[in-house]
Amino acid sequence: MSTNVTADLIRALIEHMRGAGDDWQSFAMVIEFRGDQLAGTHGYVYTADGKSAPVAARPTGIKPAVDAYTESYYKPGEALPVAILVQFDRVKREYEVTFEDTDASRWQVTPENIATIAEQLRPTFD
Repeated sequence: MSTNVTADLIRALIEHMRGAGDDWQSFAMVIEFRGDQLAGTHGYVYTADGKSAPVAARPTGIKPAVDAYTESYYKPGEALPVAILVQFDRVKREYEVTFEDTDASRWQVTPENIATIAEQLRPTFD
C-alpha cells in the first residue's frame, strides 16, 4: 500500500475519470466539497495537440483517496476547503494541487466562462 497520498489521489482520479480518451497528456480536475462532504468533480483532459475535453470522476470511486489526502492536511473537525484543483501532466510527470478555502465559485464552469475555463485550468509547469 502506498503512503504517498498525492500519488494515490492522482491515481484514483485517473482510474475513475469519465469522458477521457486514451490520448490525453494532462488533466485538471476540480474536487468540490460541501461542508465535510465530497460533493463532486469536474475538469478537463488535454491532448498533445492542445485540444481539451470535459471529464469528471465518480465521487464514490475517489472518496477513499480524497479522504486520505485531506486527512493528511486537516485535523479532525477542521473545515475542509471548498475545492481542490489537481493538475497533472503524465508526460512530464509533474503535478500541482491547489486548495481553495473560501471561494466556491473560483473554478466553477458558468455561462460566462465556459469558453475560457478549460484554458484557465490547463496545467502549465513552467
